[in-house]
Amino acid sequence: MSLLKALHAQGQAVWLDFVARGFVEKGDLARLVADDGVRGVTSNPAIFEKAIGGSSEYDDAIRAALADGDRSVVDLYEQLAIADIQKAADVLRPVYDATGGADGYVSLEVSPYLALDTEATVAEARRLWADVGRPNLMVKVPGTAPGVPAVRTLIGEGINVNVTLLFARQVYEEVAEAYMAGLEDLAAKGGDVSKAASVASFFVSRIDSAVDAQLEAKAAAATDPAEKARIEELLGEIAIANAKLAYRSYEQMIAGARWKSLAAKGARPQRLLWASTGTKNKAYSDVLYVDELIGPDTVNTVPPATLDAFRDHGTPAATLQRGVDEAEQALAALDRLGIALDAITDQLVTEGVQLFADAADKLLGAVAQKRAQVLGDRINAQTITVPRDLAAAVAKETERWRAEGLIRRLWAKDASVWTGADEAKWLGWLTGTIEGRAKLADYQAFAADVKAAGFTDVLLLGMGGSSLGPEVLAEVFGPQAGFPKLRILDSTDPAQVRATEAAVKLATTLVIVSSKSGSTTEPNVMLAYFFDRLKKTVGDKAGSHIVAVTDPGSSLEKVAKRDGFRKIFHGEPTIGGRYSVLSPFGLVPAAAAGIDVAAFLDSADVMVHACGPDVPPAANPGVQLGVVLGLAAQAGRDKMTMLASPALADFGAWTEQLVAESTGKNGKAIIPVDGEPLGSVVCYGKDRVFVDLRLASDAASPHDAEIKALEQAGHPVVRITLRDRAAIAQEFFRFEIATAVAGAVLGINPFDQPDVEASKIKTRELTAAFEATGKLPPETPVASSGSFDVFTDPKNAEALRAAGAGADPASWLKAHLARVKPGDYVALLAYVARNPAHVGTLQAMRLAVRAHKTVATCVGFGPRFLHSTGQAYKGGPDTGVVLQITADDHPDLAIPGQTASFGIVKAAQARGDFGVLAERGRRALRIHIKTDVGAGLSALAAAVEQALS
Repeated sequence: MSLLKALHAQGQAVWLDFVARGFVEKGDLARLVADDGVRGVTSNPAIFEKAIGGSSEYDDAIRAALADGDRSVVDLYEQLAIADIQKAADVLRPVYDATGGADGYVSLEVSPYLALDTEATVAEARRLWADVGRPNLMVKVPGTAPGVPAVRTLIGEGINVNVTLLFARQVYEEVAEAYMAGLEDLAAKGGDVSKAASVASFFVSRIDSAVDAQLEAKAAAATDPAEKARIEELLGEIAIANAKLAYRSYEQMIAGARWKSLAAKGARPQRLLWASTGTKNKAYSDVLYVDELIGPDTVNTVPPATLDAFRDHGTPAATLQRGVDEAEQALAALDRLGIALDAITDQLVTEGVQLFADAADKLLGAVAQKRAQVLGDRINAQTITVPRDLAAAVAKETERWRAEGLIRRLWAKDASVWTGADEAKWLGWLTGTIEGRAKLADYQAFAADVKAAGFTDVLLLGMGGSSLGPEVLAEVFGPQAGFPKLRILDSTDPAQVRATEAAVKLATTLVIVSSKSGSTTEPNVMLAYFFDRLKKTVGDKAGSHIVAVTDPGSSLEKVAKRDGFRKIFHGEPTIGGRYSVLSPFGLVPAAAAGIDVAAFLDSADVMVHACGPDVPPAANPGVQLGVVLGLAAQAGRDKMTMLASPALADFGAWTEQLVAESTGKNGKAIIPVDGEPLGSVVCYGKDRVFVDLRLASDAASPHDAEIKALEQAGHPVVRITLRDRAAIAQEFFRFEIATAVAGAVLGINPFDQPDVEASKIKTRELTAAFEATGKLPPETPVASSGSFDVFTDPKNAEALRAAGAGADPASWLKAHLARVKPGDYVALLAYVARNPAHVGTLQAMRLAVRAHKTVATCVGFGPRFLHSTGQAYKGGPDTGVVLQITADDHPDLAIPGQTASFGIVKAAQARGDFGVLAERGRRALRIHIKTDVGAGLSALAAAVEQALS
């Protein structure tokens, strides 16, 4: 007779401490059941993690699971784990049948992340029970305070439970009470209590590890040799004593009338299962926690090494009921020494929950790595190179995110991840692809309607998040066969409005007006203009040429209904504008332009799952990017410089808004630098992080050498490679998660934009003044010439005069640029039409600044940047040196139904913007071009070069 079978004769079953695919597939479990009498198994995440880490069988299983579409990491793990559990349950089914349901069980634990949530634990256990679909399953539920009521609920529903993480006798007794109450509930509903089974997993060796440490400290401090000896006699005794007294509680319970009543109905006892029975102290016998705990109606779940040791030299004798009085005396002696066992067991439960979560993190990390390997180039690759000091900080912060479960809390919409303000109400973007897929039929029908109607152009009117995402789609995907060309207008500049109108054929143009609130100035005046132009072109059919994308109940929705718009799409109120590209604000223009919305969402989901709550921070690309950006900013590297393949270049403009508007507040910011041509190492200070976004086909980029040199010089570099243009969908979500994470690292709310609203208020004040008087309030330049007027506020004027500014604009420009110091950035904010000629001149200007000052440079076109980087320029750190550029609009352009023209609105926006900059104490100067805009910009570029020289 084997030692294990001898144990069975004593009434004790042996369960094995792991289940893994190779173990089941090779027949090891069947052999141990047949030859040695193993009667059950409990899943162990640590063993599973090791198995999946090196098994090609898991590669094949993950590949098969992903074949039908992308899957989250936790879905993949559960599919694999459930398959293994089912196989093990099938192997053990003969034991289950032969013992009448006493043995032959397989345990599968609920997520340890739910250990402190009763309702979530119950829901998870119900789901696992249904998914495994085997009567010989036990669902592991932790014996935490919230776990105990879950035990009663589940037993009351006939779901078998393995109650784990029990250390204290009192908690065990509460669990036993919950089990009996659950059986009574089940019986009251007419259920068969004889089919319900449970074990109470009482942890043993961990108690000795904790208690012995305190005993050894007291022994070391004892001066009386006799006292020292009495203390040392307790070493290695407390865990077994505690277990024996727990078993005595069990015996008293089953001797009571309440239990006998249940037993008469066929109920089976909730057996004590000895867990943590591997010996941790090498001074003790390696079978101590098996040999000393053998008794009727118990289970010992053993690790493989302990099982081998017991096979070799274990002693299968009834020991559990021996020495119970001595056990009580040992615990009394411990109490007299001032060592509180209850406090120790409470701490062990807390640590146990964390250890279970740690094991789950490792397991899910292993699955995430396998998933990424199997997906191959379906997931955009990301590599991050940082200097040693930053790498150490990133590792520390990554561990904090893991230990505190911050990515899970982020996905659970826990505002305490940030500032505890209103963040939770702005996290609808996390499930945007789910909502998008639910509305997929609507998008596809809309696309078919647009195509059938024969539209040649789609003109989107919007600002910020409503326009920048669609602009990326238009530039990256390009025109689609059979569909209209997507164009974007996000300016009140009269010349740009005219140029946009000239580029389309109004009679066959579909206008999409996008505005969350419906009250934003720019979309409203652009709509007024183009609705009027459409009425003059197509008459009463004008409304059928317009589609609205807006939040439910907005003023724009009312207008759309009144004027008979072709379609109204509702946005999700819990998604802020800059996070809205994977919502109707991005998907409606995508559908109109013929982009395959289903494929777009599928691509985005690859990154959604890669950044999911179940992916540990070290393996989570969004978390890693966000941690690097946040910590780099804290260390002074707060200029995120975007580089990109030509086909992806427009992505930087979208990223600008997302990052700047999200992080630029409370004197903090990550300042995005977009469109600045890559230079040699000598062009940069120590305030940069470089993000290189490229297509796989551009792997041998011309600027590889420069990027490599930047890495070698100690600049952080993030490389992201897309397999094709369509994979840009993944990057929207990666950067959204990264921005939210960076906001948490910086300690700010990444979902509000307080300084944007400040600019709007000043703009409204100025336009109201115009409506009242027919002109904007007068202003006096501090210097003038034939080409330029110079304006600034009194504080800046005083500082610049003290630095040498005089009567001519050039002296003001020279004094202003002299204020630039290392670590600053220079922002060129031009309220002129955004066209290639103007862009080229401003680019030359920024390169001159960088060459002479070795600082980051930003270029923004107004009023577009007001809904983007403007927040950071006002609310971020006082490191910006702003040169605002304005010009007279000749000719101006009227807005139908309004007194103010486009030029007046733009001028009010520029002056309102400057006013807030001045209120925030920013170093700001405004140059007003009095000549032709193109010539004036060229002259200004020359003046900047001269001022720098």
